[in-house]
Amino acid sequence: METRTRKDFDEPSLTLVSDDSHADNSHAEEFVDSARDHTLLDEYSKSVVQAANAVGPSVINIEIHDRKGRRKGSGSGFIFTPDGFALTNSHVVHGAERIEVTLADGRHPDAALIGDDPDSDLAVIRVYAPQLHPVQLGESNRIRVGQLAIAIGNPYGFQCTVTAGVVSALGRSFRANTGRLIDNVIQTDAALNPGNSGGPLVNSRGEVIGVNTAVILPAQGICFAIGVDTAKYVAGWLMKDGKIRRSFIGVGGQNVPLHRRLVRHYDLQTSSGVLVIAVSPDGPAARAGLQEGDVMVEFDGQPITSIDALHRLLNGERIGSPSRLGFIRRTEKLNVEITPVESVREP
Repeated sequence: METRTRKDFDEPSLTLVSDDSHADNSHAEEFVDSARDHTLLDEYSKSVVQAANAVGPSVINIEIHDRKGRRKGSGSGFIFTPDGFALTNSHVVHGAERIEVTLADGRHPDAALIGDDPDSDLAVIRVYAPQLHPVQLGESNRIRVGQLAIAIGNPYGFQCTVTAGVVSALGRSFRANTGRLIDNVIQTDAALNPGNSGGPLVNSRGEVIGVNTAVILPAQGICFAIGVDTAKYVAGWLMKDGKIRRSFIGVGGQNVPLHRRLVRHYDLQTSSGVLVIAVSPDGPAARAGLQEGDVMVEFDGQPITSIDALHRLLNGERIGSPSRLGFIRRTEKLNVEITPVESVREP
C-alpha cells in the first residue's frame, strides 16, 4: 500500500499560489506601463495645446482679390511685430490688387503689401489694427531632427487649425516658382493643406521656427517650411526696401562635369562647372568678354559647382563690385574682371 504524506498533498497548492503571484505582478506591470503611456501622451498633448494657445492669436487668414473684387486665392500668415508686420508666402500675395485679412478674434482690418521676394517665397504685409499679438521668433540653427513641430494655419479658410508632427530632416533645398533654389529648408511631417501656406511652424515652446510653404501632394507626410533665420533676414530687407537686392551677370548656363585632367592640371576646387549657353547683349558677362561654350569654375576665389552655387554667390553685396571670374575656354583657364549689376524682376 502506497503511503502519502501531508507534504505530497500540499505541493500542488504551493505551486498554484506561486503562479498566481507571477500573474498578479504581470498585471501590476501592465498597469504601470499603461499609466506611464498615459502620462507621456498627456505631456505631448500639453505641449501642442500650449504652443497653439501661444501662437494662435497671431495667425491671420489672408484672402487675395483682383481689381474686380473676385477672390483669387487664400493663405495664412502670422504677425511678428507689435505694430502689425506679418510674414507670409510670396506665392500667396504676389500680384494681389487687394488683400483682405481676418484676425483670430474675427476682426477684418485694412492690410497692405510691404514687399515680397519670389526667389525665397516670402512676403511681408502690414496689418493696421490695435492690440495685436506678435509671435516669438526662434532660431533655425537650434532645430534638431526628431523634435516636435506644430503647423498652424487656415486650410480651406478654417480658422487656426493645428497639426503636429516632428522635424523629419534639415538642410533641404526647395526650388521656388522662379526656379531659384531656396536653401536650408525644414522638412516635417506635420500635415499641410491648401491654405496653410504662409502659416507658422512652431516648436514646443511656442517659438516660430519656420514658415510653412509647400507639400508634395503625391507623397505622405513630406512638407516643407522655410527656416526662420532666412525669414528674419528677408523680412528685414523687405521692411527696409520692399525687395531683396540680388546681382546679375547676364548669362544662361547649364551644369556640366569637368574632365579630370583639367581639374588636376589647374588644381581646381570643383569637378563640375557651369557651361555658358547664352550671353545677354550689353550685360556684364558680354562686356567682360565671356563667350558661349566657356565653362565658369570660380567667382572671386569661390568654386562654381552649379548654377545654384553661382546664384548664392550673386547676392546684393556684389552689385557694382568688380569681381574675378575664372572659366575654362577649350583647354585654357582664363580670368576676367566682371562687375555684376542689380537684377531687375518683372512685376
